[in-house]
Amino acid sequence: MKATRYEGNKTFSVIEKEVEAPKEGEVRIKVAYSGVCGTDVHIYHGMMDKRVSIPVTIGHEMSGVIDAVGVGVSGYSAGEKVVVRPLDDRGAKPSDKGFNHVCEDLKFIGIDSPGSMQQYWNVPAFTLHKLKAETDLKLAALIEPLSVAVHDVRLSGLQAGETAVVLGGGPIGLLVAMVAKDTGAKVIISEVNENRIAKAKELGFDAVNPINTDLVAYVKEQTEGRLADVVFEVAGVQPALDVMTEVAGIRGRIVMVAIHGEPKPVNLFKFFWKELKLIGARVYEKEDYEKSIALITANELPFEEMITDVQPLSNIQQVFENIDNNPDGLKVLMDCQL
Repeated sequence: MKATRYEGNKTFSVIEKEVEAPKEGEVRIKVAYSGVCGTDVHIYHGMMDKRVSIPVTIGHEMSGVIDAVGVGVSGYSAGEKVVVRPLDDRGAKPSDKGFNHVCEDLKFIGIDSPGSMQQYWNVPAFTLHKLKAETDLKLAALIEPLSVAVHDVRLSGLQAGETAVVLGGGPIGLLVAMVAKDTGAKVIISEVNENRIAKAKELGFDAVNPINTDLVAYVKEQTEGRLADVVFEVAGVQPALDVMTEVAGIRGRIVMVAIHGEPKPVNLFKFFWKELKLIGARVYEKEDYEKSIALITANELPFEEMITDVQPLSNIQQVFENIDNNPDGLKVLMDCQL
């Protein structure tokens, strides 16, 4: 079978290896598609070399079909379409309070252990979610990032009729906007990349460039002065942190979606003055995956528009180089059988 490996130094290789039998408690998946996410790009840039075991097969946004079932696995059979929720929480302790998706010793499959950018992938059966037979496997590869968005919106408590401002119009930002709009909220996207603004508008969103437009004044105008009920900080840059407390209205909720690896300045006075709430949101829980599966199965949102390219697994080096050269793109999928 064909498998990819990150070798370090912005280099991937494609190797041939034996198809492995699933161990006890595992299933073997014939991987259909594997999406490239921001974390994968960070790995490519060497930013996670201290964490990943080089050489390593990465990838965690995927869809596929069960190919074989290991000893001790029940409830699954060959031929069923599935996705993987790539969280290995077997190290959870009572001190994690039952929140195993963010447990102290959480292992992320595809980062801390081999991932999906290969033709066949063996994973623990407890990570699986079944799909309906009619599910489009190309769209199903979006379920993992969509689950991030579902989790973010669920934790925000966003209600129909409220206004949500999404700071950042990249793949996760657009998925957050889709889920927020599906909830019945009014959504405004703030993004500095004009191509991504154009894509957001094409998808039916109100999108503005905060470099050219005073975002706070614009949101005030759109809400009769109330400002945002919920702000999703997805951009991960200081200007977004600066504006998030300004654009949030009284008792607004700010959801921290982006990962900030270092301490950053935040206007804490605004939290006091407007009684704001700051909500941390990390990965997803089982219910978020099930909600995402239902959304993908219904296929009433413009998920197809999120996929900007599909490339064979053998082109992995070129795919990552192209992402560097074209930061405007949204979701690139690897066809893991080519």
